[in-house]
Parts: sequence; structure tokens; C-alpha cells
Amino acid sequence: MKYIILLFTGLLIISSGFAQKQKVWLDADTGNEMDDLYAIVRLVKDPKVELVGLSSAHFNNPDLLVFEKWNAYESKGLNTVAESQRLNEQILKSLNRLDIPHPTGADRQIGRAWGQQDPRDSEAAQAIIAAIIALPEGEKLDILTIGAMTNLASALILAPEIKSRIRCFALGAQYDPKTKIWNKNEFNIRNDLNAFDYLLNLEGLDLTMMCLEAARPLQFQREDTYTKLDETIETEKILEDRWHEQNPHDETRVMWDLALVEAYLKPNLTKIETVTTPPENKQRTIKAYIKIDEQAMAENFWKVLKIKLFSLHPINPNYFQYNGIPTILVTSGEHYSAVMNADFDYEKYLLTNTINNWLMGVQEFEVF
Repeated sequence: MKYIILLFTGLLIISSGFAQKQKVWLDADTGNEMDDLYAIVRLVKDPKVELVGLSSAHFNNPDLLVFEKWNAYESKGLNTVAESQRLNEQILKSLNRLDIPHPTGADRQIGRAWGQQDPRDSEAAQAIIAAIIALPEGEKLDILTIGAMTNLASALILAPEIKSRIRCFALGAQYDPKTKIWNKNEFNIRNDLNAFDYLLNLEGLDLTMMCLEAARPLQFQREDTYTKLDETIETEKILEDRWHEQNPHDETRVMWDLALVEAYLKPNLTKIETVTTPPENKQRTIKAYIKIDEQAMAENFWKVLKIKLFSLHPINPNYFQYNGIPTILVTSGEHYSAVMNADFDYEKYLLTNTINNWLMGVQEFEVF
């Protein structure tokens, strides 16, 4: 098993997570339903990817104009993107990950009600562009959208040169693999049909869809979920409270957003096919998840959720684990002298340790 050495002011952490992580961006309409938060937590806690951004998406829809309530919200005066942003910040704070950029997205669709493709510029669109431009040559950013696709489409319209440097994974629409018929009558798509059409028509864009029928089998039972969540842990309490607040009478919830995140992280739990875009769009091929292993996905979510950030290794207590990865701690003999001994050349010492941090290389050890 491989490990790395990281330096924290005299403390070396040896971990098996040295391999470069795939950079991921998540765009979420977190204020809409309760499953977005579960998807966010799953992605943040995964040790094999690096979440470099979490942007908020709107969920503006006609019902907000004609009904007094939307889920648990009063419809009047509801700023949907602001609510998504509030919850994004709340969950990141609970995970001690406010260091992850979390810009606010657009508050409405691109273009107008009759179509068009005018971008809806926002902090999120600009941050997505900046994150892609900052990538080392040859790297790509994987972008997951679990709401209206406004921010992603806007970024591509504003900076079309980023198209070749991203892979897009989106939740939305309906697709029947037997008849090969598409249906755009779906919540995320309805909230910005212009954005979806733009992405479908964009030749060369690497796009994978998680459509409703593929995601539907991933369902959580309310009482089972409440039992598994630990209210003494802030993040898990937020997840439980969200179900209480948004969908208290629902005994079962489809975990739409979590299905996409799990499928992205665990492609071996899915069946993917190459499909043709709808006939009204530019005819090109994209990919679509056709089937998922919902039981394995659910088990995997709970396993990752319960991983402690730093703890003793469950097999051999002589080792630690960091975010689920076997880890060794190596302390430095001059840790205190580096800052307390006036005759000690602490600048040279700290510089040497910093250099060694990157030059130690990758070695192997077994946990037994």
C-alpha cells in the first residue's frame, strides 16, 4: 500500500493518498429538496477526489408564483439561489471545509422564456471559468450539476474555450433506453430548458446524463435514515434536520442527487450507454446512465459518511487512518527547538523539512 509524507510544523503524516486527485466541481440547487445535502457530504468526504468548488443553483419555477408554499418554504419573497447558498455554507462549515470555494450562482435561467442563449453571469460562472483556466496543462475538471444547468451553460457561453477541458455529469430529463425516447418534462430541465438545450447542442462537449428512471431506485427510508444518523455529530444532525424540515411526512425519499454523485464516484456500480440526443436538438452522441446498483450505492454512502477524519486504523492500532486512508505519523526531533531555541537556525530547519516534504517520494507499507 502506498503512502506519502506531509509536513505540518514538524509533524509528518504518511498516507496512502499521494496519487493526484481528480478535481471536481459541484453545482447544486441545495435549497430545493433534502437530498442535495447528502450528495454534497458524500463528495466532500470522498478521499479520492478533490472538490475545488461548490456553487449554488436556483430553482425558480412557475409554482412559486401561484402557490403559497414550496416544500417547507413560503413562496412569497423566496430567493431560491440565496437559500441554496445558505445551505451550502452551512454544510461546508459543519464539515470544516469552508476553504472550498462556494460562489453564488445565477438567480434565473439563461436567455428568455421563448429561448435564446444569453448567459446569466454570476460569481459561480466566473469561478468555474477561473478554476478551469488554473488547471495544469492536460488536466480536466469534472463538473457535476444536480439542479438547473444555468451556471455551467453560462460559463461555457462566456468562455467557450473551456469546453475541451471539462467533463460534465448532469442530473435531469427522462430517457427510455428501450424506445430511445427523451422527455424534457422534468424539474431540473424545466428550470432552465435553454441551458439544457445549449449543452445538448454543443458539439464536442463531454456530457453524461443521469436521467430520472436510472436514479429512481436509490431510495432511503425515513426511520432507517434517522436511526443511522448521529445527532451528536453536527453534519449528520443537519442531514436529519433537513428531512424533518422539508419532507417530514415522507416515509421514503428518492435520493436523486446522491445517485449521480455515487455513479460518478463508483462507475462500476452503473451501466452506461452511448445515446443520441433528442431529435429536436443537434444530433450527436452523449452518454447516459441506464442502470445503477442502488443497494451498493446506499451501503457505500453510509460507509463513507461514518469515516472519521483522523482515527486509529481498525486493523492495526499501531497505525492511524486519515479520511479512511492508512496513515503513519512521524514527529520531528527539533519541533520545539525550531521556535524556542535562540541559537537554533529555525529558518533553515523549517525550509529543509518543507523541501523534504515533497522529496520523500512514495514508498509502501502493509497494514497487518
